[in-house]
Amino acid sequence: MKRIYYFLFIIPLLFTMESCLNLDSMLYDNTTTDEYLLDNYDGYLQFRIPDEYKIPTEKINLITFVSDNNGNKATIYAIYVGDISKISTDTVILYCHGNANNMDYYWPRTKLLANVGGKNHYGVLIFDYRGYGKSEGIPSEDNLYADTKAALQWLKSNGLTNDRLVVYGYSMGTAPATEICANPDDYPLTPSWLILESPFASSDVMVQNASVLNLPHSFFTNLKIDNAEKIKYVSVPFMWLHGVNDDFLNMETNGEVVFKNYKGPYKEAHRIKGATHSDVPKVMGFQNYINAVYKFISQPH
Repeated sequence: MKRIYYFLFIIPLLFTMESCLNLDSMLYDNTTTDEYLLDNYDGYLQFRIPDEYKIPTEKINLITFVSDNNGNKATIYAIYVGDISKISTDTVILYCHGNANNMDYYWPRTKLLANVGGKNHYGVLIFDYRGYGKSEGIPSEDNLYADTKAALQWLKSNGLTNDRLVVYGYSMGTAPATEICANPDDYPLTPSWLILESPFASSDVMVQNASVLNLPHSFFTNLKIDNAEKIKYVSVPFMWLHGVNDDFLNMETNGEVVFKNYKGPYKEAHRIKGATHSDVPKVMGFQNYINAVYKFISQPH
């Protein structure tokens, strides 16, 4: 009898999956907006941070630049936290956010990173991929890389050099972050540090984690993301953070694999007990988190 019930369930499920389930599109949980609210955003947030990390209004710059993916162009919206005129001398963190919502959702994280370095406040550039926030276009894997490339070009045009660039990827954002460090010749700037928080090993592992069916990876998605393979070609210092209790991207099958595969000159791991996929900075303690990032960037490797 159980086999009959399973058969009756699985057949329509397979047809449904074949016709409309595609992780390429499901990966992007994007939210559009007509206006960025930042501190006035009252929607759901992964966590909220104390007022002591508030960013002065004059340091918040809403900017745009054009992303070009083989002639397919789109206007990308971004926020630079810091003094744009000092990009030529400041250390800058390029933040590649996750798959959900838009920059409002990641504003608390942006503020924490802007406080790295204490009173000197590192510059931080966060941007919305195509289809997120006010950015034009439709998100895709190729567009993730093109949009990140455009962000790097904007930083370079404002005077940033390789030796002062940190790239930080969170969740889905670990894909473009790892990509630009693994293939530096394809991008305008080469980061000098790589930080990955809650990375996934590959789209294949993501499917295996998410699916109870023994079906080939290609049945679900055409994504080619493979952080576990690309990290082998990263030659800059690497910092990894992951919640031990991550119930979205299992730490053992994702982050641990990425960390193990890194063959570069220096790596450090922060396995955060009690943390899930989205609350690593909170569980670490905000100041502890800021201090850990600062120590990684500032110490000799």
